[in-house]
Amino acid sequence: MNQRYAWPRHVTGATLARVGDEMSGPALLLAGLAVSGSASAAGALLAAATVAAAVGGPVLGALLDRSPAPGRLLGLAVLGQGAALAAVVPALGAAPYAVAVLVAFGAGLLRPALSGGWTSQLPYVVPEKRLGRAATVDAMTFHVASLAGPALAAVVAARHGAAPGLLVAAALVCAAASVARWPGPGGGANSLRRYGSQKRRRPGETSRWRAAARPGGEVRRSVRALVRELGDGFAAVGRSRVLAGATVATTLSCAAEGLFVASLPVLGERVFGAAPHGVLLIAATALPALAANGVLARRPRLLHPERILTVTPLVLALAVMLTAVLDPLVVVLAMLLAGAAEGPQLAALFAIRHRAAPAGLRAQVFTTGASLKLAGYACGAAAAGPLSDRSLPGALLAAAGVHTLAALSAALLLARSRRAPTHRQSGRELA
Repeated sequence: MNQRYAWPRHVTGATLARVGDEMSGPALLLAGLAVSGSASAAGALLAAATVAAAVGGPVLGALLDRSPAPGRLLGLAVLGQGAALAAVVPALGAAPYAVAVLVAFGAGLLRPALSGGWTSQLPYVVPEKRLGRAATVDAMTFHVASLAGPALAAVVAARHGAAPGLLVAAALVCAAASVARWPGPGGGANSLRRYGSQKRRRPGETSRWRAAARPGGEVRRSVRALVRELGDGFAAVGRSRVLAGATVATTLSCAAEGLFVASLPVLGERVFGAAPHGVLLIAATALPALAANGVLARRPRLLHPERILTVTPLVLALAVMLTAVLDPLVVVLAMLLAGAAEGPQLAALFAIRHRAAPAGLRAQVFTTGASLKLAGYACGAAAAGPLSDRSLPGALLAAAGVHTLAALSAALLLARSRRAPTHRQSGRELA
């Protein structure tokens, strides 16, 4: 497809999908709280969906990197995610709560398609010289989603109950797949050759797991080959100090975010008198995040990824500590401060991944990194319920402490990587 039309459709589809994704998290929390009456049980529902995403991400990345039509596969994954979200609603109403947790786990398996999977398709949509700015705009779609998604979840929950919010989220995700125009059957290898080198194979040689999947191939060979493909993504992150440092720092920040977000319904009840009002606080972070990334999109020279990933967790820690005051005005101001840090943090992470990821493993690097972040988020969300039931300020201060650990890890791991050559600088990627 002509890039003139592919880029607007990519952004539109990404925005719809991510609004649905950002809506689904608060909707799961509110629905779980409404059905069970327990913050711990509500956090378990969100944690199940998030843990599943951490499991499914590397598998999806391996399949995307080796598929001759990665966009078509990604489109099917997006549609599957929407259908699975819708299935949580009847499970909550007509089955034991444990069944609903299992369905939420199933819904989360395809969630990385909406984040790292979608972002990994950027090199197929824009020229390489515009990739940095496109990555910043792509990061802004997350903040548009974090503004609209929780607000929609809160409004729908206040007017129609918590469960219908999941149906609206599912509809938005499904609509995203129809709006986007994915790379065609030649989009995988052909596009990668255009923007960078792929893993070289001899003439007539086929990828390992595709060869193993031929009729007559042994199942064990297929499984072993797929496991090796999954290991390639983790190895690519581990070999690059800058990728590893960015992944560790942002995973810790996501754990802190999970702690904080899962405490928001309780914070809303305590400070504003209603749980949906706590969910609305997520939307307060979106406007400053958009404003900060808008500045970075216009002035890309201000984007110093390693420095940003070191400083922003400290700002987030301060913001979360301020919410522990439990004063309405202070809480709102703290959320605005958090948004001003979250925007550049995400843009810096995308910039590092696009710069340092090997072209033939790009989707795996993005989805593996997203899965590790989601695993951290799930751990934080699971811990938030028991902590906030005992002491809400204690849960908030614990989240601030984890953000501080993220800043320390970034300072230690990224300091040496600022002068280290990336794949592009060392000539491993061919323009």
